[in-house]
Formats: sequence, C-alpha cells, structure tokens
Amino acid sequence: MDYSALYISGKLALISTALLLIIAAPLSYFLVHVRFRGKFFLEALVSVPLVLPPTVLGFFLLIIMSPESLPGRLWHTLTGGSLLFTFCGIVVASMAHSLPYTIQPLKTAFEKIDKRILESAMVLGCSRFNAFWRVALPNAKNGIVAAGVLTFAHIMGEFGVVLMVGGSIPGETRVASIAVYEYVEALRYREAWLLSGALLITSYLVLLCVMYLNGRPAPHEA
Repeated sequence: MDYSALYISGKLALISTALLLIIAAPLSYFLVHVRFRGKFFLEALVSVPLVLPPTVLGFFLLIIMSPESLPGRLWHTLTGGSLLFTFCGIVVASMAHSLPYTIQPLKTAFEKIDKRILESAMVLGCSRFNAFWRVALPNAKNGIVAAGVLTFAHIMGEFGVVLMVGGSIPGETRVASIAVYEYVEALRYREAWLLSGALLITSYLVLLCVMYLNGRPAPHEA
C-alpha cells in the first residue's frame, strides 16, 4: 500500500483545514451578524462549490493558477515556481472546494449564540472585533470543532479538484483517493482495499466525533 499517498492526504487536510478555519470563522460571523445590500450574492458565491462539479471547479482553478494568469504570474514572481502540480497548488484548490463545508457549520454555531450576550458585550465597550474574539468564538467552540472535523474529512476524500490542479505526482500531489483509483485501474485490489479501508475508518470516526459534538450543549447553554 502507498503510505505516502495517505500521508499527503493527511498533510493536505490538516494544513487546508487550519487555513480554512482562520478564513471562514470571521467570514461566517460577518454573514450572520452584518446586514448589507446584496448579501445573498456573496452567500451564493461562497456556496457555489457545493453544486459545481469538482472537475469543473478544478478546470477554472487550472486556468486561474496557470503561469499565464495574473495570480500565476504573481506567485511565480514571489516564489520562482508554479502553483500547478505542486502541493501548494492542491492546498489552494482544496480550500476553494471545501470553503462552504467549513462555513455552514460555523454559521449555524454563530446563529445559535444568544444575541443579548453580544449586545451586552458591546454595551460594555467591546468593539465588533473584540465581541467576535472574546465572546462569539468561545461560545461557538463546539461548532468550530465540528466545522474543522467535517472539513478535514471532506479534504481527505478530495479527488476531482486535486487531480485537475495537481495531477498524480508520487510524494507530492498523489493523495489517497487518487491512489485508490489508480490501484483499481491496475487491478491491484488488495492495495485498493487497504487504502479504502483506512479512509472508511477515518470517515466513520469523523462522523462519531461530529455527532458527539452536536449532542453537547453550547457553553452558554450548559
């Protein structure tokens, strides 16, 4: 069995999930608590990866990250390399594909927080940022963990987007799901079974974790 593919998947999931939580937490809070004209356009844009086929999203990212594009040229200027067919490239692709899977649980967690707590914090002199950092985040702890776990599991199973942007370079961009596909194509069913079993166990443990967290009361409800 190709343990390096499993390692790449885990590494990809950990890094992408950490970055997504940093980006999605303030964005989710903003979408829940700030009203502005055209808000539903932004919400729809964020949710596009939920309905767009991964290969189509991967194709768009392939064009956007190509050396001929502005982001591609900027990345080449900063690093001297290309985003395509690199580990950094599949991190960007995985984040783009998994953003709504991180935002939805976070939005639910922030919506459950009693608005009177946030209002009281602002009355006592907290800025909107301090209310988010000191009040909203601690009270949404279960939702943040659930979002992280779900995002991690989703990225562990990435296939179409990663294949389009990163290809299948052993030790670099060949993740577990791609390895399973290649094993099946080569009729190497034993390796496919072992790797698929590892992913199945990971997915089951993730679901157990999420179900446990959903059954726990939020800090302000305890």
